[in-house]
Amino acid sequence: MENTVIIAASVAVAALLMWPRLARAKLWRATVTPLASIIGSGFLVLGPILAESYGAWTPLAMALLCALSYAIGMAVRFNITAIDRHGHDLRSARLETVASWLLSLAYVISVAYYLNLLGAFAVSLTPWDTELAARWVTTAVFLVILGVGWIKGFAALEHLEQISVGLKLAIIAGLLVGLAWFFSGQTQSGVLVISAPTLTGWPALSLLFGLLVTVQGFETSRYLGDDYDAATRVHSMKLAQWISTAIYMVYVVLVAYVFLPDQIETSETAIIDMMELVTPILPLMLVIAALAAQFSAAVADTSGAGGLVEELTRQRVPVKIGYAVLVLLGLLITWALDVFQIISWASKAFAAYYTVQGMIAVVLAQREGKSRSLVTAFAAVSLMAASVTLFGSAVE
Repeated sequence: MENTVIIAASVAVAALLMWPRLARAKLWRATVTPLASIIGSGFLVLGPILAESYGAWTPLAMALLCALSYAIGMAVRFNITAIDRHGHDLRSARLETVASWLLSLAYVISVAYYLNLLGAFAVSLTPWDTELAARWVTTAVFLVILGVGWIKGFAALEHLEQISVGLKLAIIAGLLVGLAWFFSGQTQSGVLVISAPTLTGWPALSLLFGLLVTVQGFETSRYLGDDYDAATRVHSMKLAQWISTAIYMVYVVLVAYVFLPDQIETSETAIIDMMELVTPILPLMLVIAALAAQFSAAVADTSGAGGLVEELTRQRVPVKIGYAVLVLLGLLITWALDVFQIISWASKAFAAYYTVQGMIAVVLAQREGKSRSLVTAFAAVSLMAASVTLFGSAVE
């Protein structure tokens, strides 16, 4: 019965997302890109990490992480509107160049993050479930992406993102229904788990900093200017952050109080073993979602990084060379770091980018004569992002 309900929920959400009136709605199309980025990879790893580290305080940790990302989003949204009205001045233009270089670096690390998760999930339900096998799968996919980008470009794969977004959201809906069913049963049996956190104080805060990349992705709205006006991009970012926050908060509440500490592992695929305790169908669904979502996200960021490097070097570095450099660096990261270290470094890279976006917001707010309190708020956002860059730590 439970499996039937889970499948029915996934099918219903998939049907809703394919409903022409929604699929063709301008605001929804603009929202899908940042929403897919925010709840992509993070959804696969956040639950076990937070539950193991913060115990009964998991919802608070998740709320703080979402609040931090929303505060950063506020600065980015202001930049969208201000630049649309009056363009850049000299100071903000120079900062924008720095931000773009930092974003290209963040893309390099995020692609490694996506594909290392893909490798781990690809082997998770096979007899070859080892770290070495996962890294070889990741290496092979890196080479496939390089080959496609070098020979044909990524235009042929652009439709994959739309398919993977719908698939991912549909499976997440099924997962939440399955967890809600399990949570309800545990509640009725009086066996909800209230676990003590394993981290407190500064270690708990620095770990939270190191998880920023799991709620990153909202900034993609800023780069949709060829397709949507500034007001639509601002609204789409807000909507994506509201929806993702609601999904994440429901998810962590359902995860935090139903698993005993010894049922939560610290591994990139821990969610697989945890969901197997809920119902056997969920692990397979999660693997399918992971493979589709991570590959499409890696393709999107590879394309974005190559394009940024070509633009920033004024075509002196062709986009194909950019792809090759990204793949080389991604392979070095894959074989030098584990997934949790990559997550931490990706968080630092995006936080550095957000630091500069906060600085741009300060400059633009001063130029437009905004209140001192708003300028101070943007400066605080930049300082918080800088703190993440300096002090974010990886899962041990």
